[in-house]
Amino acid sequence: MNGYLDESHFLMVEEGFTTRDLLENLLLDHSQASDREAFFVADLGDVVKNHLHFLEALPHVKPFYTVKCNSSKGLVRLLAELGAGFDCASKAEIALIQSIGVPPDKIIYTSPCKQISQVKYAASHGVQLMTFDNEVELGKVAKSHPHARMVLRIATDDSRSSARLSVKFGATLNSCRHLLETAKEMNVEIVGVSFHVGSGFVDPQIFAQSIANARLVFEMGMELGYKMHLLDIGGGFLGTEDTKETAAVINSALDLYFPEGCGVEIIAEPGRYYVASAFTLVVSVIAKREVPLDQPGSDEEEPSSKKSIRYHINDSVYRSFGCILFDNACPTPILHKKPCLDQPSYNSSLWGSSCDGQDCIAEGLELPELQVNDWLIFENMGAYTIAASSSFNGFQPPQINYAMSRVAWEAIQLLQRKLLQPEETRESREVSQTSGRTQEAKLNLEDKLAMAYWELQDALGINTDKWLINMSSEQPFKKASRCYSFEKDWIQCTHGIGQTRANVECSIEYEDFLECLHKSKTAQRMTAILNQRNKLIKEGKYTPPPHHAGKVETRP
Repeated sequence: MNGYLDESHFLMVEEGFTTRDLLENLLLDHSQASDREAFFVADLGDVVKNHLHFLEALPHVKPFYTVKCNSSKGLVRLLAELGAGFDCASKAEIALIQSIGVPPDKIIYTSPCKQISQVKYAASHGVQLMTFDNEVELGKVAKSHPHARMVLRIATDDSRSSARLSVKFGATLNSCRHLLETAKEMNVEIVGVSFHVGSGFVDPQIFAQSIANARLVFEMGMELGYKMHLLDIGGGFLGTEDTKETAAVINSALDLYFPEGCGVEIIAEPGRYYVASAFTLVVSVIAKREVPLDQPGSDEEEPSSKKSIRYHINDSVYRSFGCILFDNACPTPILHKKPCLDQPSYNSSLWGSSCDGQDCIAEGLELPELQVNDWLIFENMGAYTIAASSSFNGFQPPQINYAMSRVAWEAIQLLQRKLLQPEETRESREVSQTSGRTQEAKLNLEDKLAMAYWELQDALGINTDKWLINMSSEQPFKKASRCYSFEKDWIQCTHGIGQTRANVECSIEYEDFLECLHKSKTAQRMTAILNQRNKLIKEGKYTPPPHHAGKVETRP
């Protein structure tokens, strides 16, 4: 492990115990307490899953997580453990990331307009990558950070994005050459180009146009003698399903304008994509009242027999619900106490705990009548909630309870150990051949999986790291994960990776493992690869290496 995160930073969720089970346990504990404070449950395993999805969708792009989206320490520790870089926009964010041990070369300072003292802070702490979009910024950098490596931020056509950024940041194409020439005169190093299409974009083709524009700026820079080697395609990515079309557009544009092997490093600044779904907020009702029809601001314009109720909860738009003000969010509550089928519903609204009359969480809700101390659950609360929280009225942010399944934790360990190191590991293997089939002596499941990966690499010339990521993006092998148990030690076949407790010796047969895979839906991809290998052997186009001379049988 890299040392940024260990088991003391989160609660390990064992096999068969979900984060929802953890939430229920925490609710029980909080229900017995007198304060019944609001709290978060953060599923770090969900962040791991989203990270793997991102790597699969954009295989040539390195994620630099945007810290402003959610700066909770347990989260950034996990992302550092996963090898992500960090997009910081202030001295405080840089200090946070470096406080957990992240080296400065994994940080990009993305605010194009910085206070001089913050430029000096970046310089004194080794952060060299910084963005700019104007001549004044170049002057500050030339005086205060002579070793900076600057990235020119260009404007995009984000007119159809819900959160526009180019109205505030980004140089036009017409001004780029002048800025590059000015930087040359000031002896400021320019190493690349960045852009941001805004959040909530409608048409992913905006990425294609922006990447094409970046290529033009690269050409300008190279004409002036700059060694341009970095492209930052920004953020704005939503959930995993929404990213498929966007990823296809980005990959196509990168292949055209910045093909693999061209010497340009591609990075991005995902934020909500990683964390939105991982955080669940739980609040309680602290007060309620029926709204009189003559109440100022009443929703009822005409008399009605149906009453309207206002509920006050122990959170507010100044704390976890800042996303309503700054991110156009519309959070919807889930009732922890399930209502009876015949229970009537009433026009309801939720209000925050501050003294501000505008502190409204939601209106126009149809809810059964709630009672003080009832719990409400809000899902998908990881983006622009915690980071935007303040201490207005003296209230403090809710506690965050970090959790991760053992499966996800072991997946991180396996990914970091880089299971696929055939040249280094094969020399230590004692492999015998019997009846035309490889027999492994006392190899554990991880070893057998590694052997399978080497075999696939030998057979098809595929990139096994990429294959591993692709397999990791699929649903876990739920059946396979329960096929074999050795008392307290589990062999868990999930995410396409063999996962075992450290130093646990297992005697599972390689063919049994394959059969295990064939019982799962995700096995179709592996079956196709193995069938292709056998076809190549039959046609005489491939000769297996000595350690896997025998044909591996596959099943329909």
